[in-house]
Amino acid sequence: MTTLPIYDMSGAKVGDYEIDPAVLAPRVSKQLLHDVVVMYLANARQGSNKTKSRGEVSGSTKKMYKQKGTGNARMGAKRTPVRRGGGHANARQPRSYYYRLPRKAVQAATRMAIAAKISSGSVMIVDQYKMDAPKTKTLASAFKAIGLEGQTKTLVTNGLDKNIYLSGRNIQGLTVSPVTDLNALIILRPRKVVVTKDAMDWLKSRTSA
Repeated sequence: MTTLPIYDMSGAKVGDYEIDPAVLAPRVSKQLLHDVVVMYLANARQGSNKTKSRGEVSGSTKKMYKQKGTGNARMGAKRTPVRRGGGHANARQPRSYYYRLPRKAVQAATRMAIAAKISSGSVMIVDQYKMDAPKTKTLASAFKAIGLEGQTKTLVTNGLDKNIYLSGRNIQGLTVSPVTDLNALIILRPRKVVVTKDAMDWLKSRTSA
């Protein structure tokens, strides 16, 4: 059982939160986490790189000079891949790098990532972050109060909070994510994961269910 302190926006401790990482994930598979992270990175690739084949570069298809009698090596058209300015022999074409692992494996990796972060002391619990209007300075001050200024972090909220999202998008190294949108990459990429109490309660309820 791990006991995590709960902080408010001023950085003051307002309680404790008990959670057992083994409840979220009985074991942590580094291979599964690696596979899922590689999947998300591959799916984020644009895949629009392209080079021209010999059929796409400009130039005549006529034989450059006759086969015999010139003293030169035999040569075909200008667009051949062996000549400068010719097309590529195996030209790159736009493609999709998208693929998908089994849904249960992806969900298990998300739970493993959270459990691993809790075990390593990289998860912080905060009380409800409520803002009446978007204010980047207010949210930045809240992170500074708990010692996370200048560190990469993910703020996990219970549902989409527009004011929190708009306040956090200008903070370098911060990702704001609803708890329902969590995945292994969002959790593992930053140094710290900041979770609101309601979001952590949601995670526990889903695991126990």
